[in-house]
Amino acid sequence: MLKNIDTILTGDLLSILRDMGHGDEIVITDSNFPAATVAQRLVRLPGIPADRVLEAILSVLPLDDFVEAPAITMAAPDGRPPVCDDFDRVMAEAEGGPVNMEQIDRFDFYERAKKAYAVVSTGERRLYANLILKKGVLRGGGSA
Repeated sequence: MLKNIDTILTGDLLSILRDMGHGDEIVITDSNFPAATVAQRLVRLPGIPADRVLEAILSVLPLDDFVEAPAITMAAPDGRPPVCDDFDRVMAEAEGGPVNMEQIDRFDFYERAKKAYAVVSTGERRLYANLILKKGVLRGGGSA
C-alpha cells in the first residue's frame, strides 16, 4: 500500500499512467466493450464501476487542456448515455470545473480505442459507459 494513492490503482495501471506522454489516450470501458480485442495494453478492474475507475485515474492523471475536449464518450443510439452525468461530475471535481466531453459513434470509438495507449476494462454494467481520456501536462517548475 502507498500513502495518498487510490487503492484501485494497481501497480500495472500506475506504471501505464506514468509512462503515458502528453496527448496519449487511455480508455475506460464497460464490461460489454471488446477490450481485449482492441487493447495494446490491457488492465482489468472487474467489479469496479467506470465512474469510480475514472475518479481513481484522475487522482493522478492530468487532462489535456490544449484540446477542446480531452474526454470522448461513445454515443448511445438514443443520444447521450445517462452514465455521462456521473463522468461529468467526477471530471469536474478532479479538474476544478467542467470538462468538455465529445460524443462519437460506436464504431469510431472502437477505431480510436485501438490507437489508445491502454484500455482499462471495468466491471461497469451500465450500457455505453465508455470513455477516452487524453493525458495533459503538469505545469510548474521545481526539481524532480
